[in-house]
Amino acid sequence: MYRGKTVFITGGAGGIGMAIARRFAADGARIALFDLRQEAVDSATAALRAGTAEVLGIAGDLTCPEDCVGAVAKTSSEFGGIDVLVHCAGLTQVGPFIENDLSVYRRVMEVNFFGAVHMTRCALDALVARRGQIVVLSSIAGFAPLLGRTGYCASKHALHGFFDTLRCELAGHGVGVTVVCPSFVDTRFADRGLDSAGQPLGFDRSTTGKFLSPDAVAEAIFHAARKRKRLLVLSTTGKLAWWVSRLAPGFYERSMTRRFQIELERHK
Repeated sequence: MYRGKTVFITGGAGGIGMAIARRFAADGARIALFDLRQEAVDSATAALRAGTAEVLGIAGDLTCPEDCVGAVAKTSSEFGGIDVLVHCAGLTQVGPFIENDLSVYRRVMEVNFFGAVHMTRCALDALVARRGQIVVLSSIAGFAPLLGRTGYCASKHALHGFFDTLRCELAGHGVGVTVVCPSFVDTRFADRGLDSAGQPLGFDRSTTGKFLSPDAVAEAIFHAARKRKRLLVLSTTGKLAWWVSRLAPGFYERSMTRRFQIELERHK
């Protein structure tokens, strides 16, 4: 289905993004990788090309409008357009609100929310022209509270509000929107997260349930995009969180707070 199509992936040089790139490339898609660090982009591009994929690697800052415009223009010039836009780049934070510097919230929102919004705007004409698909990596934090991550949760909730509404606006143009909510995935995502002062976390995050593998997440995303699903909630933990947070929100909040309170106390 994706042979000859172009898939543009932010945060594509590692973790879930790289797994998504491999999966779509295995179906014959051309891949445009956009990520912050040049060395990571070069390494990921070389690895995908070794598997015979047609790849364009672009280093840039998602929070820089000029970098986003340039990346979309370069992809369109190289591959003729964009069929699938995958928002995989993200940033987390851990720390109680009362201790957090507000600059941490601004940074998280710039990456997780405004970065996705701006990149979508840059790619929108290309997506409309090809009746394409937008895939947004959210989280269980996008529909339920997660202690110590007020900024992260806010950014993911914002993605749901924006892209659920954008889906309605784009329906008449043939562009689909799939929002994906994984639980905890076995990547180094938390290593680049921020603490209350905006410094690297420097400790292992608390989790609940089994880790998902990046390849398992990519496989599920591939099939959800093919079917143009509106929402994909992954893992038993994620699906349980979805239903319990809606049917018994008080119970969910108490249980989640007990599980994650240890994290905040351990790293004071």
